[in-house]
Amino acid sequence: MIRVLLADDEQLIRTAVAALLALEDDLDVVAQAGDGPGAVAAALAHRPDVAVVDLEMPGLDGVQVAAELTRALPGCRVVVLTGRGRPAHLRRALEGGAHGFVTKGTSGATLADVVRRVHAGERYVDPGLAADALTAPACPLSARELEVLRLASFDLPAAVIAQRAHLAPGTVRNYLLAAQSKLDASSRGEAVRTAQRFGWL
Repeated sequence: MIRVLLADDEQLIRTAVAALLALEDDLDVVAQAGDGPGAVAAALAHRPDVAVVDLEMPGLDGVQVAAELTRALPGCRVVVLTGRGRPAHLRRALEGGAHGFVTKGTSGATLADVVRRVHAGERYVDPGLAADALTAPACPLSARELEVLRLASFDLPAAVIAQRAHLAPGTVRNYLLAAQSKLDASSRGEAVRTAQRFGWL
């Protein structure tokens, strides 16, 4: 039996996926979690073979969970499940240690097959996302520019962004202007929207 952990903050989806996987004779859902920290705790407690985790969860997202489990429980393979995957999300997930990346539109039979494949040591990436990733532009922003732009996406004033990022207000403005320039955006809002569209935020 392949022991599976499911983590998704939407209970309806989590319950539906558990029901689908329970139809498979060789898969056993041993634990469920509704957020990132809960997923890590459940994995450490139940030692699953494969963790299927939502990309967007409170506390820790799916990529952060994958990275944490890769470090703390290397025998557990991670499949990231997403409702709106972007090439940048795929790249982050694979760099974080995930072995599979699938969309929530995937059939139950396909997801079960992905679980089996990653358990056997293979990798699986949704074919549509893989094709998009080959043609997607690389993110031109530095880590600091991304951090400041992420905070700017909450429509915070520069002084508040500076406080949260431990930067001087002038430095925040410089990072925002650099991000706008690199993204050929006429405003902070347009830069945020562009970065979100490509999945960089």
